[in-house]
Amino acid sequence: MHDLRKQALGLESGKTMSRKARSKLGTPSTSRGNSTAPSPRNDSRTASRNASDDEDEFSDGTAWSNTSIDEMIAPADEEEEAGPPVWIGQLEDKMNEICDRKRSSAQGREETLTYFTALLTRHYTMEVIRPRIAELIPAILKSVKSGKTEKETVLALKALALILVTDPSDTVYDVISGPTKNTITDAQHVDAKLAAIHSLSVATFYGGASEDEVEAVMEFFLDVISSDGAVVEEADNAQIVEAALMEWGFLATQLEDMQESTEAAMETFVDQLDSSDVDVQVAAGQNIALLFEKSYTEVEPEDHLSDDEDPDDEELESISGPRMVKRYTAYRQQHQLEQVLANLTNLSNKRLSKDDRKFLHRSFADVLTTVEKPIRGPYYSTAINDETGKMYGSRMRIAIGGGNAMTIDKWWKLHRFNGLKRLLQSGFLVHYEFNEVIFESLPVVTEVCRPRRRSPGR
Repeated sequence: MHDLRKQALGLESGKTMSRKARSKLGTPSTSRGNSTAPSPRNDSRTASRNASDDEDEFSDGTAWSNTSIDEMIAPADEEEEAGPPVWIGQLEDKMNEICDRKRSSAQGREETLTYFTALLTRHYTMEVIRPRIAELIPAILKSVKSGKTEKETVLALKALALILVTDPSDTVYDVISGPTKNTITDAQHVDAKLAAIHSLSVATFYGGASEDEVEAVMEFFLDVISSDGAVVEEADNAQIVEAALMEWGFLATQLEDMQESTEAAMETFVDQLDSSDVDVQVAAGQNIALLFEKSYTEVEPEDHLSDDEDPDDEELESISGPRMVKRYTAYRQQHQLEQVLANLTNLSNKRLSKDDRKFLHRSFADVLTTVEKPIRGPYYSTAINDETGKMYGSRMRIAIGGGNAMTIDKWWKLHRFNGLKRLLQSGFLVHYEFNEVIFESLPVVTEVCRPRRRSPGR
């Protein structure tokens, strides 16, 4: 676990290394699953359209949510009030039912998977499921490959993703990726394809994919986006395009150097700014901001920059961190892009609801801020703090209990936070507290010494 912590903390910059540094290190490595996606706002607009996390999670278990952090605290129900030993026994029963398919029906498998995913969402279950993973994954994959109902397939895909964020593997990607990709391209129902896109992303991140495999999955998602879903037989399906955009951004946080792939990706995302769907536009915009952020990295000793020269477009002083330097051009037509983004921050399309317009304006104001000054992250405020005499900077803070707060001041952090929140929903806070993998994927707590507790019931 100490090695995992080192890997995760090493990703704090989330940006590209210089070529000089890479030449010293050799081939850059991928942070194998321990390195999310729209809506940077705490009052996520998605939540206003959909049922709450708890309603989704315990009605049929198929939801992949983008609701706000404030709505992610689940009320206790009867099984939780009964105490940890009860849920552990229930989980063991459900694992037995999953692995024994001989006498099961489609309805029975749906009910079992619904309960199983709910337990993995609401509790940190690593010690309970680890001894059974070798049996669980093949059994669940049967429901992915030949599920009798759409719901069974969706639940199975979600179950695989939850297993991997609970107990990552260095080898599972090879087993899961093929059936999951087949579901994206061949499934008859759009919800199954959406679940497969999300599940493939999690499997790539936490299942042991190599750097080349990560890039291949991102290229696949880029094909889905650029074709407006046509390559997976879902032409002009905004949900499919949005999902591919979000998961492309989630996986991009895992890569150190994106210089080679930035140009093609930027062209695709800029094209999607013309989408008629607000969610697609915003997801594309957030990926654009991420790519601009990644084009800058920390100044290194071998850069030989003068200490007395003023920061300019090539060299910028971070308000809350080290000096940054531009490594490459993220987009050649930056002036035209800034004009497009400025128009979106003031768009007054009467066909959009008031909430949609507000969401669009707020989102693209943040994106434009980063395109103009790539060291400025989401929710960046240029207001002056009277105490420090400096700008407030990024002001996205999420309370996570115990006097600790999560600071989202970089786009890579926001993408990763949203990616994990989509899957874990109301269980995000539980996993952030007890699941070392989740904490190390997003090590952004403000306190230096974060108290750790044992998993409940173990």
